[in-house]
Amino acid sequence: MEETIGVTETAPIPKQRGEQLLDHAVRYAEERHWDVFAGTWLESGDGREVCSCGAVDCPAPGAHPAVKDWAALATGSAVQVRRVWTKTPEASILMPTGRTFDAVDLPDSAGFLALARLERMQRTLGPVALTPDHRMLFFVLPGAGAKVPDLVRKLGWIPAALDLEVRGEGGYVAAPPTRFGGRGSVQWARRPTPANRWLPDAEELIDALAYACGREAAAERARGGA
Repeated sequence: MEETIGVTETAPIPKQRGEQLLDHAVRYAEERHWDVFAGTWLESGDGREVCSCGAVDCPAPGAHPAVKDWAALATGSAVQVRRVWTKTPEASILMPTGRTFDAVDLPDSAGFLALARLERMQRTLGPVALTPDHRMLFFVLPGAGAKVPDLVRKLGWIPAALDLEVRGEGGYVAAPPTRFGGRGSVQWARRPTPANRWLPDAEELIDALAYACGREAAAERARGGA
């Protein structure tokens, strides 16, 4: 069983150095055959870090696409990746979903519960990312967005009642060690390794993910009614 980040464990936040970002981006392209593209980055301004997009109220400072046609710029070529990050060494590493993977997105509180449950059941797992805004992303095969709502209903849950969504075609995720403003870095709760090169289908995970989100929703309702 692979080591995962515990619920209360404070994981080290990688420093965002240009060389490190380039190395990570190349590794995603070379070792995982994932398309990547360069996003915005953080700049120093008025004693704080601001997004390179220039928006004062940027919702994802340093971690969103820099151009509208970002999907066309995503590449799996290590040569091209090196060229891009050599020009913009501080750029965030973003990866389009719906190509080689989709990502099931849920709160990290539910995600840790689901992760522990799936490991106890010895289910096949892919990489799992943890974001600074307390979300967890389970990497699964493409096409999850079309099937997850029906799978959730068959399990007896109402999709709209669960804080669970799929990032699929037309979407993207920020890859470690991309940094979100002053909130910290995206990290791997379960790192990409040769053992999880083959991604699971969402159907193999959805029972545990939906159950965990259902528990979280019930706890939230209980807190609201207290």
